[in-house]
Amino acid sequence: MKKEDFIDQYYSSQLNYNLVAFSKIVCFSNSSSKSYLQVDKIAFTGSTEVGKKIQQGSGMYNLKRTSLELGGKSPNIILADVDIEKAVEAAHFGVFFNQGQVCCAGSRTFVEDKIYDEFVERSVERAKKRTVGDPFHPETEQGPQVDEEQMKKILSMIEEGKRQGAKLVHGGERHGSEGYYVKPTVFKDVEDHHILAKEEIFGPVQQIMKFKHLDELIERANNTNYGLASAVFSKDLDKVNYLVQGIKAGTVWVNCYNVLGCHLPFGGYKDSGIGREMGDYGFQQYQEVKCVVTAVPTKNS
Repeated sequence: MKKEDFIDQYYSSQLNYNLVAFSKIVCFSNSSSKSYLQVDKIAFTGSTEVGKKIQQGSGMYNLKRTSLELGGKSPNIILADVDIEKAVEAAHFGVFFNQGQVCCAGSRTFVEDKIYDEFVERSVERAKKRTVGDPFHPETEQGPQVDEEQMKKILSMIEEGKRQGAKLVHGGERHGSEGYYVKPTVFKDVEDHHILAKEEIFGPVQQIMKFKHLDELIERANNTNYGLASAVFSKDLDKVNYLVQGIKAGTVWVNCYNVLGCHLPFGGYKDSGIGREMGDYGFQQYQEVKCVVTAVPTKNS
């Protein structure tokens, strides 16, 4: 069914459910307070901006349970003791998968200073090899962005990042003259105050940031309103556990990225959402607890 036809049926329906959500469309019906009362639960996956509006609307007539899986600015932490070739490939996959249009993309790549220059060099070489083109071709690694507006937003943020002092080392422009393609882009010397490190780009843009001390790193990794996902790459389990406990994120991957499963609860801290999807915790979002206490005045057995 086309989106337009669905909306027409929605507005002509006597049921008049209170929420219809598509990309860029969220409709809260205000024609009948009764329709609001018939809805017990709202689940939404999308931007933090829309999630906040849904949270506000969910209490318009009666309080509704909500679960929200929203945006992210996830830190991907690379310590100096890693197999650098594997770490570069994992970090590349973590940020460029699905054209970077992933809420849990590892867009802030923190690399220990001892291997920083080599990591940047290898990341640029990997980005140069990334195949951009027809998403239906089996050899294509990266297709177009979702629409022209998103492509222009990504290119605008790239330009602002350059203006603020981040160093562009690859990409940074449109790929070709047709379609909404953006070249795989890599920045180095990105600082925490740069727009590239603060705002969700939702595109194929990797920001490689340098760190020296773990204590400093935890504070920097948590210096965001988001807390959806994160990753740590290291052979030192003591350092890994220290970072895992300090990072404020719903998921922490260790020596891997974007590993998901129906048994693994997924969701975020802070502005990345409320509640969890999948696993036992996911079922709990759709359940209510009822306590029944019965007094038995006489023994009946």
